[in-house]
Amino acid sequence: MLDGIARFTEKPGARVLVALSERDELMGGVVYFGDMAQYGSGGTATSVQNASGIRLPGVDPAFRNTGAGKALTLACIELARQSGHSQVILHTTKAMQLAWGMYEKLGFARSEDLDFSQQGLQVYGFRLTL
Repeated sequence: MLDGIARFTEKPGARVLVALSERDELMGGVVYFGDMAQYGSGGTATSVQNASGIRLPGVDPAFRNTGAGKALTLACIELARQSGHSQVILHTTKAMQLAWGMYEKLGFARSEDLDFSQQGLQVYGFRLTL
């Protein structure tokens, strides 16, 4: 899925954001969705109104614990605010416990109404009210 990440920018309201080091090394990236109808997940997220979405966040292991993931998430939150949206939605799995904790520290809360199962993998929804 990440091989074609640039294709997400063809969707209305979607942007690919990247974090670069001081030496212009790619530290990580994320896809921001200003239109939840374009979000493309399972469950009910695509029908949520007045919301932005975050998908496919990733940080190169060499740059973990540098604040890159947090900076990318905060950039998405700021885009949502600029869009006048009242919430930001994202999904994660149990395997992403480090990111899960970061999202909670930033104010995201579990939203079971956004949960779904994809090919036997439980996917958990989170919501940040702006």
